Amino acid sequence: MFKRLLIANRGEIAVRIIRACQELGIETVAVYSDADYDALHVQLADVAYHLGPAPAENSYANAAAVVAVAKMANADAIHPGYGFLSENADFAEMVQQSGLVFVGPRAETIRKVGNKDAARTAMSQAGLPMAQGSAPSTDAAELSKMAEVIGYPVILKPASGGGGNGISAAYSRKELLQAVEKVASSSPCFLEKYITDARHIEVQIVADNYGHVIHLGERECSLQRRNQKLLEEAPSSGLTATMRQKVGELAVRAAKSVHYTNVGTVEFLMDKNSGDFYFMEINPRIQVEHGITEAITGIDLIKTQIQLATGEPLSLQQEDVTFSGHAIECRINAEDPELGFLPSPGKIGFYHQPGGPNVRVDSGVCTGSTVHPYYDSLIAKLIVHAKTRGDAIRVMKRALAEFRIEGIKTTVAFHREMLNDPAFCSGDIDTQFVAKRMIS
Repeated sequence: MFKRLLIANRGEIAVRIIRACQELGIETVAVYSDADYDALHVQLADVAYHLGPAPAENSYANAAAVVAVAKMANADAIHPGYGFLSENADFAEMVQQSGLVFVGPRAETIRKVGNKDAARTAMSQAGLPMAQGSAPSTDAAELSKMAEVIGYPVILKPASGGGGNGISAAYSRKELLQAVEKVASSSPCFLEKYITDARHIEVQIVADNYGHVIHLGERECSLQRRNQKLLEEAPSSGLTATMRQKVGELAVRAAKSVHYTNVGTVEFLMDKNSGDFYFMEINPRIQVEHGITEAITGIDLIKTQIQLATGEPLSLQQEDVTFSGHAIECRINAEDPELGFLPSPGKIGFYHQPGGPNVRVDSGVCTGSTVHPYYDSLIAKLIVHAKTRGDAIRVMKRALAEFRIEGIKTTVAFHREMLNDPAFCSGDIDTQFVAKRMIS
């Protein structure tokens, strides 16, 4: 086991990793920018080192600076969390070449799945189902011609990158050309047939360094705005037992085809009308929503990441994984839903998070914390777990009613409204649910 681990991140995920390390007996090294000198993760870590100015490129995303601090702090390993450097193959390679352990997949795997076109090719060869698509291009005329072959609507996706950035749906040539002008003029993009009535299903995978891969079930991630997730559930209310087995097997096949190691997620679109799954991408990192999988399986994914990174074999077989109850996560963002989810930075004057039975909060803030405009607006994740989906909804409503955050705007009230929607309560959701029902 590692003696000391550096966390190349901030906010709630840094706090989450610190807690896992404390339970494993590992010392933690935090890093921080000028703006985060008094942040919660800095206060909770064993030691903390200043990285640089507030913009991420000068601090948390500065690969050379992060590795230099890790060496200076005598760390054995670096955990990247999510975002920033977590999907940067060059960084993973730099960590390894420096004699440190990168807590995540191998650099060559990150590189392979990070390019969406290359990943699609690899998955197609592995026999995963694909929505009809095109080769990547920056040429508007070429992409327009491809769209005519595929048939509208289509979705335009950057060949690299993640987090839903740069993705645009187009229902006509005019809309496609507008999207291409914004995105594809600077980087290659490809097209896929846009499945309008779809659910976003992702499967948690776990793999050791010796070729053993299992899945920990699926998560429903359909509730989004501008391709950014707002609320997630595990398991999905839209899958039958047969569909659940099928998508789990597809995810394991995908992971094995690229010799995946450590923890990751395979994402699919599910056509609500046919029940067919279509491969989207592999995320080679821990996901924001990992907590709901932990809730229904009892498996600590951060500890698992660290243990696998030390070279431990995976002790679980697929048949050893059991699922219990239903879990829901609401992302509490510093945003104003009434103003189109504009960020709402500022100082938190009062912060009280809910508690009680079946409630978990992963947070990176407290009373007096400052939410800065330089970083992602996520400040906390509210996770509940209950015997049934209906019970989980009731626990979540109670927890949201107890959440108090003053001084900034947040998405708490928005989540309350969403959980009172009859269609949501019935489980009749898709990727357009928020846009159609909750945003005027």
